[in-house]
Amino acid sequence: MKKALIAFGMLLMAAPAHADLTHKISSSVQLTVDASASQATRLGSTYSVSGSNVSATLGGLTAPASATAAATMNSGTYTQTTAGSAFSFSESFNNGDAIPTGTTVSSGVVGTLPAFGSVTTTAGGVAGSLAGTIDSAGTMSLTAGGAGTSATGQFVSEITIR
Repeated sequence: MKKALIAFGMLLMAAPAHADLTHKISSSVQLTVDASASQATRLGSTYSVSGSNVSATLGGLTAPASATAAATMNSGTYTQTTAGSAFSFSESFNNGDAIPTGTTVSSGVVGTLPAFGSVTTTAGGVAGSLAGTIDSAGTMSLTAGGAGTSATGQFVSEITIR
């Protein structure tokens, strides 16, 4: 039994121990301040007329004078079809958006925002005291900024044994 134990021990000692060890460390901090933005949509002109016991001539929209102008309303002539009878009449006009003169775009920034019929504007963020650090020990420090900001920190330690 002693001989078998010694032989087994020698066999274990003869086989070399081998392992690959890899250790990866990465860290990152992302600080974001939202930009201000405006979305403007130019609305077109609309015209509508309806009625009963009424006849119309020459009412409607007149084509814009240029690509930056809006269509205009051409007032029609309306008469009662049967005099003395009941009638109804409805007419509506929405004046569309013309592109204001002096609207300029420089370096992707609109100098003056057009006053179009549909405008959505969001305020930009305020960095304030926004900050973030990660030291070599993985200690993370993130400081909140003002409105419209975010701070994200990440520390990853990976060990692989093969």
